[in-house]
Amino acid sequence: MNCCPHCQGADRFFNQRVAAADLRHYRQHGATGTTRQLLDALTSAGVAGLSLLDIGGGIGVIQHELRAAGVTEITNVDASRAYLKMARGEAERRGYAADARYVYGDFVALADEIAAADIVTLDRVVCCYPDMAALVHHAAAKAGRFLGLVYPRDSWWTKAGVAMLNLLPRLRGDAFRSFVHPTAAVEGVAAANGLRRIVHHQGPVWQVVVFAR
Repeated sequence: MNCCPHCQGADRFFNQRVAAADLRHYRQHGATGTTRQLLDALTSAGVAGLSLLDIGGGIGVIQHELRAAGVTEITNVDASRAYLKMARGEAERRGYAADARYVYGDFVALADEIAAADIVTLDRVVCCYPDMAALVHHAAAKAGRFLGLVYPRDSWWTKAGVAMLNLLPRLRGDAFRSFVHPTAAVEGVAAANGLRRIVHHQGPVWQVVVFAR
């Protein structure tokens, strides 16, 4: 196992109850919101026959949807054992678990052990990791064709909201925190790894970005 104290906190935060609720929502409503926007952007660019590395993929919404769109090989790295269990179970139900690999731990710590993929996705993951530069650098380095991100805008209201969200884990003595990293810094790391932005959707809180090599 490779999991820092922050990721161990994420494992407790994103527990079986949270994972089960997310799976119920997905089965009832499908992919929604910014996840749907990211999926639409990627499928519009073409994903058939490509491989996917989904970092912090939760119950596997991106994996399930892109598999249905033609993705062939999937690697799922997550710091939540409950999410990995749900993602694998849903992949088994859909009949493609044999083509997927599930890895528990801190992606940054495990990066040297993780194979590159045509598509790399981080859907609301950048906001859950303290060292943005390391996370985005390693993710971008693994992206053969596309890097897809959903992460918060660095607006004052987003920062205020995240500060309030962090109060509960702080009071409980939990190491898990949420973060609002500067957009310019995120894009700078992607650019330093040879990626250019081809899609950008910006809402009140979240932004959806796809980079291409």
